[in-house]
Amino acid sequence: MKKIQILGTGCAKCIKLTENAKEAAQNLGIEYEIDKVSNITEIMNFGIMTTPALVVDGEVKSAGKVLSADDIKKMLA
Repeated sequence: MKKIQILGTGCAKCIKLTENAKEAAQNLGIEYEIDKVSNITEIMNFGIMTTPALVVDGEVKSAGKVLSADDIKKMLA
């Protein structure tokens, strides 16, 4: 199972990244869990200074931009 974390405070970009991550995982047919991390201290523990950020299985994949579902699929495959 892939653990997908969306780091951000809940802004529109964070919400869109969450939607795109769900779409990507569903299109790939993989088991996944999405965790939204909004606590600033937790976000900073990842070394992230700009949100939204995408973390897959504990590894930061992107920060500061909203990736498309297709971009995320490449990271999950």
